[in-house]
Amino acid sequence: MKSWKSAIWAVMLSVLLPLGLVYWHTSLLTCLLLGIWVAVIVAFSFIWNQRHWERELRIQENTLQQAAIRTLNHHRHDWMNDLQILYGYIQLGKPDKSVECVERIKERIALDSRIAKLGIPSLVFFIQSFRTYRTSLELEVQVEEGLQLEDKLNREAGDELTSVIMQTVRAYQYNGLAPQGETRKLRLGFIQDGGDILISFEGEGEHGNPEQLKGQIYNIVQGKIMKAEQFKPSKAYVELRLPLEM
Repeated sequence: MKSWKSAIWAVMLSVLLPLGLVYWHTSLLTCLLLGIWVAVIVAFSFIWNQRHWERELRIQENTLQQAAIRTLNHHRHDWMNDLQILYGYIQLGKPDKSVECVERIKERIALDSRIAKLGIPSLVFFIQSFRTYRTSLELEVQVEEGLQLEDKLNREAGDELTSVIMQTVRAYQYNGLAPQGETRKLRLGFIQDGGDILISFEGEGEHGNPEQLKGQIYNIVQGKIMKAEQFKPSKAYVELRLPLEM
């Protein structure tokens, strides 16, 4: 960022030389020199800015790819653990435990499917990748069967919803600290209520100051398409109501 600003200042200052020549000795030659100089500076600035944004884009793409790889590796690790447990139960001749393990796997597959069907790429990616990061907050997601948002929200509204959910999760994450080696749980739920979508957040464990958390969430949704409601003083709980008729 500093090098980018320095380059801009250097380009602006470089114009002073031909401007000075025109000021002290106005002639066709100096005016022509000024025009050529400005044209070169404009062309250089365009090429330099284009390369700068291309570098920024490559950095963002690399960051996204790394996050995707972490998510895939995490899911692969989970599947391998489940299969090893199932294989162990089969070897030990415990059909009841084997059935329970299969049911857990089926439920996880069904949950992943419901999350994917929300249909907002940025939101789906955030939910699926969150658990790959080592944090003191465990995110437990619940999605109503058949709920789809892709055909109900335009791209801008979908991105705004993702941003609000990400900021709210971070508010829970940093509002209070878990004891060393322990994690707190945050339940994130999606259900449809008539013409609205309700997104609920319910924290378990110590989540710091409830009033401070409430204020942070109100600030997050201020000026947004959704509103916060139904705070419960005894719990770190809040619902965000998103109207679909927009």
